[in-house]
Amino acid sequence: MDILDSSPLARALYSSDASIYRVVPTAIARPRHIDELSALVTAASQVGLPITTRGAGTTCAGNAVGPGLVIDTSAHLNRILSLDPQARTAVVEPGVVQDWLQHAGARHRLRFGPDPSTSTRCTIGGMIGNNACGPRALGYGRTGDNIVDLDLLTADGHVTTLRRGDLTVPFAQRLVDLADANLATIRTEFATFSRQVSGYSLEWLLPERGRNFPAFIAGTEATLGIVTRATVQLVREAAYAVTVALGYPSMPEAADAVTALLPFSPVACEGFGRRIVDVVARAGRPVPELPRGDGWMFVELRGDDEAEVASRAQKLVAASGCLEGWVVSDPGQAAALWKIRADGAGLAGVSLSKPAWAGWEDSAVPANDLGAYLRDFEALLDDHGLHGLPYGHFGEGCLHCRIDFPLEQPDGPRRYRSFVTEAAHLVAQHGGSVSGEHGDGRARSALLDSMYSPDALELFSKVKAILDPDNLFNPGILVNPAPVEANIRTHESALSPMTISHPEFAADVHRCTGVGKCIARTAPGGVMCPSYQASGLEVDSTRGRASVLKEMVNGTLINGWDSPEVERALDLCMACKGCARDCPTGIDMASYRSTVLDEKYRHRPRPRSHLTMGLLPRWERLLNRVPGAPSLANAVLSMPVFARLARWTAGVDQRRPLPRFQPSARLASPQAAPAKKIVADPETSPSSAADSRFQTRCNHDKGDVVIWVDSFSDMLEGSDLSAVVAVLADAGYHPRVLTDDVCCGLTWITTGQLDGARRRLRAGLDVLTPLSDANVPVVGLEPSCTTVWRDDALRLLPDDPRVRRVALNMHTVAEMLEAANWTPPSLAGHTIVAQPHCHHASVLGFGPDKRLLEAAGATVTVVSGCCGYAGNFGVEKGHYDFSVKVAHNDLLPAIEQAGPQAIILADGFSCRRQVSDLAGRRALTLSEVFASYVK
Repeated sequence: MDILDSSPLARALYSSDASIYRVVPTAIARPRHIDELSALVTAASQVGLPITTRGAGTTCAGNAVGPGLVIDTSAHLNRILSLDPQARTAVVEPGVVQDWLQHAGARHRLRFGPDPSTSTRCTIGGMIGNNACGPRALGYGRTGDNIVDLDLLTADGHVTTLRRGDLTVPFAQRLVDLADANLATIRTEFATFSRQVSGYSLEWLLPERGRNFPAFIAGTEATLGIVTRATVQLVREAAYAVTVALGYPSMPEAADAVTALLPFSPVACEGFGRRIVDVVARAGRPVPELPRGDGWMFVELRGDDEAEVASRAQKLVAASGCLEGWVVSDPGQAAALWKIRADGAGLAGVSLSKPAWAGWEDSAVPANDLGAYLRDFEALLDDHGLHGLPYGHFGEGCLHCRIDFPLEQPDGPRRYRSFVTEAAHLVAQHGGSVSGEHGDGRARSALLDSMYSPDALELFSKVKAILDPDNLFNPGILVNPAPVEANIRTHESALSPMTISHPEFAADVHRCTGVGKCIARTAPGGVMCPSYQASGLEVDSTRGRASVLKEMVNGTLINGWDSPEVERALDLCMACKGCARDCPTGIDMASYRSTVLDEKYRHRPRPRSHLTMGLLPRWERLLNRVPGAPSLANAVLSMPVFARLARWTAGVDQRRPLPRFQPSARLASPQAAPAKKIVADPETSPSSAADSRFQTRCNHDKGDVVIWVDSFSDMLEGSDLSAVVAVLADAGYHPRVLTDDVCCGLTWITTGQLDGARRRLRAGLDVLTPLSDANVPVVGLEPSCTTVWRDDALRLLPDDPRVRRVALNMHTVAEMLEAANWTPPSLAGHTIVAQPHCHHASVLGFGPDKRLLEAAGATVTVVSGCCGYAGNFGVEKGHYDFSVKVAHNDLLPAIEQAGPQAIILADGFSCRRQVSDLAGRRALTLSEVFASYVK
């Protein structure tokens, strides 16, 4: 079958999910339709090959990895088959992403109730498998509560439709008979509270529950069959919403108050403590004012009567016992409050001094016992010398916490097992569930005996025997589980030769927890991951690349820096650094890629492009030494035969136009001066230049500012240095153009020539450090080069104290203009399409640029994605088509929609080239836009 892939690359990509576990599969299948899926199951059954079903692989429990055949339903089985607004139902295939369904329903004011935090990429099939919840399950129910019917593919290859109360299904009567023979066990041990997700939900087989077979399948973690289609219930979103923010002396005391809030019918009730807020603040995220206290709950109320909702909110505050309570009806203010909770949740796993892991991250107890459980849980962490930042869905007693288990240490698995075993007994003492929404998987299946009796566990085995007698589906999950410490991925790789020889690199790639934010296609405002957005392939995502690099570090499935699997995984990485900003665990694939290239070519010949484009600044300087050489080069390269030869020599795609050279802009500038002169003889009067734009409108002097002209801005046409001088002078600065030959080594970094990059950085530090020590600000022009000083240099020269001083003294033009409280010229009536360079958006921050443009009165559209050029990537032979495809994701549609009169803004040389090459338009830098209107 051509849908099967047993290559080492595919097996590496699917060897992990968002859990701590690593299980290498035998093969991967991506069926295109149900018939292929059925044939796969039949074939696997005939040869006894276990089957693991996988959606987005965002599960924290380890139930999306397995040793046999992993079937990916997200690749093709991802259609919304129908949506009925009157019946408020939708029929979906298992690979439908939850947010796709939400967007489809929003046109009719409908939504799917449960809303896990991974909604931008998790699939409905995966949600059914885990019985997923999220914050608003309090108001709308779990996934299982929202299923009308479903189709289940069983081990015999047949698809059966399951409906509530329908006993015509062959195995339905056997399940009913089993339930009726064990009524006492089921009625006393199951459905004791809303978040009892662990185990099989046998309560749905009871007569008083209507023999609800679809709801029963929810939470079975694909151990009984594969859901191939589901009809789900949609809910109407009430028209009015308020957020109630409540402050308490501590987080446990906030949890104590939960039961007083439930009579007011909250849709969501989330809790967190002071440490989460401190984490958000330390990360530089906005923290609006909160009610007095050190523990908080945010409660969402909804209704169709605005006055009734407001009245209910006031009554809730009065009954809450809080220190202070606010009712927030303004959507913007409410969103700012909820963002604290979201940011804190994302940072909780990476803010500790050591890596924090899933494994005990979603336990739940009845809401009336949450405060007591929280106190005991934090005491248990202390007893084991572990740390975590708890928060969670307090309204239903569900507690999230990623913990700094020392999994890489020799006794790490033992300590992990010891803690989770005690934690399981603790949650059972409080009448709770080891899982409240993520499922049991490999992380918790072996702990089920702490909360269920032997009779209940025997029922699980009997259910499995009815639907999957040959143990085909997800073996080792829920029934006959493996020990919780088996197959922990970081421990397995701790003693590999590459981990020992490159410990920092190994630790970095293992920071990826697999949560998959990089495979989201519905979240606006992020850069990550442009190559995945264009290809839709796991191998082109940050997570996929990290998985391949983990296997390279392990040295069992993929061997060596030069393996073809590693080459394929990194081939389409554009080094955008989007993951460094957007990834919750801070994966920086651009730096990993540079390291891999550096190691790969350390003792072998490099590609031509590394010796041409990788050494571009060197060739530019050689060219500039000969008077008239730039013009001569342009004339020669304008001849087709020489242009083709130049492209072939440089490894450039023949379809890519070549840039034009210019004489050194820095040496020709009237404001030119070497660093030593600037430090020794600072300017005391405004810049004097013939260009009238250099005259300042400010009434006071802001002092010297040094413009560092990078290699791209210096000798390649496409930007106007005089415009930078103009706007800085207009803001009251004394611009000085640095004549010293300072190269940041960017092209050496992107081609993995790191020793050469370090040499250039050290030489640059010799020039730039005296300026920083003299408190003379330095302005960078090219965002990618400025980023090197603010980011890459800190990594490449970690022991050089000068780097941090220079980094703090390196600014963008917009940052300097904003610091001067500059009033920009009016751009009212102008539409601007702004394409931030990826490094600008990811590392430097585009906020100052956007604020200046908006203050000028312009209508600004900020393109969120990558332009696709990406330095040498977009011109290299073999990458042109993909570069164009990436440009069609965001940039080109934004330009077309804005119309021919719109101003296109792009500070990055690559971005301006892409606009010119593909849209036939000239993009301007921020300085050029403003300088055109400075009086």
